[in-house]
Amino acid sequence: MKLIQFDRGYSRRKFLGDAARGVLSCGVLMPLSKAIAATGDISKAYPDELLSIDAYTKGRIKTGDYIDASNVEWVKDLLEPVRYEQILKRGRKLRVVKTTTDVMKLSPWEYIEATLRNHGKAAFDAKGNVVNQADGRPWIGGNPFPDPKNGLELFAAQTMNWGRHDASFYAVKMYTTEMGSGDVKFSYSGGWAELSPTGRVSMDPKPYWTGREDKLRFQSIFFLTPQAYRGTSFLNIWDYDAHAFPSLYGYVPEFRRVRQFPTDQRFEPLLPGLTLYLSDAWAAGDPLYTWGNYKIVGRGPFLAGLSESWNADHPNWEHGTHGGPKGKSFWDATVELVPETIIVEAEPVKFPRAPVSKKRVWFDARNQVVVGMVTYDRNGKPYRSFDGSYCLYEKGDKKFMDGKHPYWSWTHVTASDIQTGSVSRLEQVRQVENAHFSSANDPSIYDKYLTQMALMRLGTK
Repeated sequence: MKLIQFDRGYSRRKFLGDAARGVLSCGVLMPLSKAIAATGDISKAYPDELLSIDAYTKGRIKTGDYIDASNVEWVKDLLEPVRYEQILKRGRKLRVVKTTTDVMKLSPWEYIEATLRNHGKAAFDAKGNVVNQADGRPWIGGNPFPDPKNGLELFAAQTMNWGRHDASFYAVKMYTTEMGSGDVKFSYSGGWAELSPTGRVSMDPKPYWTGREDKLRFQSIFFLTPQAYRGTSFLNIWDYDAHAFPSLYGYVPEFRRVRQFPTDQRFEPLLPGLTLYLSDAWAAGDPLYTWGNYKIVGRGPFLAGLSESWNADHPNWEHGTHGGPKGKSFWDATVELVPETIIVEAEPVKFPRAPVSKKRVWFDARNQVVVGMVTYDRNGKPYRSFDGSYCLYEKGDKKFMDGKHPYWSWTHVTASDIQTGSVSRLEQVRQVENAHFSSANDPSIYDKYLTQMALMRLGTK
């Protein structure tokens, strides 16, 4: 018989006590940053009861079990309200896997190395931009605030590098399911590209793309199916200045030209039926200071998808579904007990007509990755929800490599409109149309996907 040294009450008291004192120090038994720096393992920072769903629920739910309507009450406090409601009433299920303790499996290898190497070197300049404090130039790579002290630091890091690679291309399939019928009403395929000119840790030149130091990101999305929207695409070019709106260009096949769009219209669906806005990207789809009033509103354990979600057994990595009247409403998903998340709220301060009044975002304290988001309408009621899964693309003897290391990235996302019941599902697949392949840190991504000429080329194929 194993004696429980620290029960759930101990951790809860610790989190509440820190909040009452206005302290944010990640970890319970010791500072998380020290545990990671010493061994790369988080185990010494948390008691067993925060590292095992078995211990947390006192054996009522075990690793390998499914969370469904019959047992979800035992973990209600580990879920945001939307997933809880979907499990309780709409047939959603989550398979529980073992908690990941090795931080090298929770982000791209080079990003983690840069985070450890550059720890303590970041600062905000007089304008509020994140810089290398030694010379005041743009950030040099990795997470600038791995031991965050406030909500602004968490969102600054998230906004600066979404996918944590220097460049990424995601082949994507998207589906929207109606609540009543359970039918897939909309189905799209296409690609999403992003590239960082600053803070580069894998692609040459490092840490800056010479002559592009004033830019934070190039990002595009395009659609291939259905035929009615084939060639529709959008390109965002972000300034490094975190106050400035990106330049937004789009290619509309009917007009056969690229046109510039109003850049502050970031709360509209990209295409009909999608519960996805530009503002929603990675929970930080807008420049840092177009939102404000960042504040930490809670801390505690959470259930999130961070491992065993890459479907290596499918040649195109496609995922199974379940739930709803036709079994097509939700991804077959895994979750693990995250010992500590940091919950941050923010308000859209530069969008006077925004349909949302605030967003609430859950950050994994181990690596500051976003593991959940809920937005609220102008009346303060829950509006839309986003939860996704990340994974190291490694399963047994199967690996998808990112240079010298297995690829780490998102695998699927569930975007729910709480008020209509509509659910959009996105998944990263190996390829679309045998022409566009998921990849990371490929220099050709810029010319293929991230210029106005690229939009025109994609739109005429």
